[in-house]
Amino acid sequence: MRVYFGVCGIGLGHAGRCVPVANRLREMGAEIIFSTYREAVEYIRSEGYPVVEPPSMGVMVKSDGTIDFRQTIVNPGPFLAAFIFTKQVETEIRFIRAFKPDVVVSDSRVSPLLAARSLNIPNVCIVNQFQIIIPRKRRLLRLAKITETGGLAIIGKVWVGGTVPLLIPDFPPPYTISVGNLRMPMAYYERVKFVGPILPVYPDELPSKEEIRENLGLDVEKPLIFVPISGPLKERAYIIDILKRIFMKFPDNYQIIMSTGSPSNPIEAIAYKNHFIVYNWIPNRFEYLKASDLVISRAGHGTLSQSIYYGKPMILIPTPSHTEQTNNAKRVKEMGIAEVIEQSDVNAEVLFKTVEKVLLDNSYKRNVEEIRRKVMKINGLKTIVDAILSVAEKGDIGF
Repeated sequence: MRVYFGVCGIGLGHAGRCVPVANRLREMGAEIIFSTYREAVEYIRSEGYPVVEPPSMGVMVKSDGTIDFRQTIVNPGPFLAAFIFTKQVETEIRFIRAFKPDVVVSDSRVSPLLAARSLNIPNVCIVNQFQIIIPRKRRLLRLAKITETGGLAIIGKVWVGGTVPLLIPDFPPPYTISVGNLRMPMAYYERVKFVGPILPVYPDELPSKEEIRENLGLDVEKPLIFVPISGPLKERAYIIDILKRIFMKFPDNYQIIMSTGSPSNPIEAIAYKNHFIVYNWIPNRFEYLKASDLVISRAGHGTLSQSIYYGKPMILIPTPSHTEQTNNAKRVKEMGIAEVIEQSDVNAEVLFKTVEKVLLDNSYKRNVEEIRRKVMKINGLKTIVDAILSVAEKGDIGF
């Protein structure tokens, strides 16, 4: 079997959830190729997969990591954007014809879906944000209304327009994280399946928390804060610098492990005092996640769902004007398992007080453990692998 993955390459979240799926298929003898761009290219290649690169489009970002929607619309502009998108579809058609896959899997990309459908190749769509959402600030209100209406009308129909249902890698209601990002007409829900988040490593596959700490040389008694910062470089650089300066001032009765999300330089570590260590990349990050008491991060869907599976309360600092992250953060705070700090409010005093609040108030841990017990049997990885196999063989997802 030959499987073609067309994966969004902005940040590593989409690639990070598709690689475990590809790994499982490869173990079954499948031949895999990825189509992606930007940050995801080197990461996927480092996992041993061939990559083809279509033309890419991204978002404009300010120096502090804030998403600049106005500049994103202006540059490249609607006409050039339409031209680039057309080239994307043409390129995907060429790549797919050359590879001759049995099934095309798209994660949050329209062009591979259109290419596959034009070639009558079975296809599967994975997505956890249904439409483009722009912050509803006064200066962006008109742009928000136009973009959201147009995005829902055009992109939404592409997502649900295939022969198989749209697969959403999120917990089923009432524990869905992406509620604010999945607004759609009621008729579309008939074309949607909540299959659960995709994890490469599940908690019960690892040793105990105490054993992991001993193996990693961590203090068994001191609270461990895990800080996995991910996303495109321009979005994460500013907050990484701020957090480094803050954590160097933290008392040494805490131990802090930070990953700056740079897989091109894995394992390279810098110790700031005895209690704070920074890694460029942590391949065994799930060991640190299980060993931790608290997660501090952006509010990407992958990090949040992983933290819930592992029963970890969170402190979230969403990327400014990143509406998907803002909605995710709001949702998990409503669930009673996280606190949210706006990036503009982050300083040593605020962060330290919030850390103490979350660690000392047992309700956060109790709430996330209760949710974890209810969702722990949901295996998005197995469900999506089974769906891809079924679509390739029979033309439908089989459930």
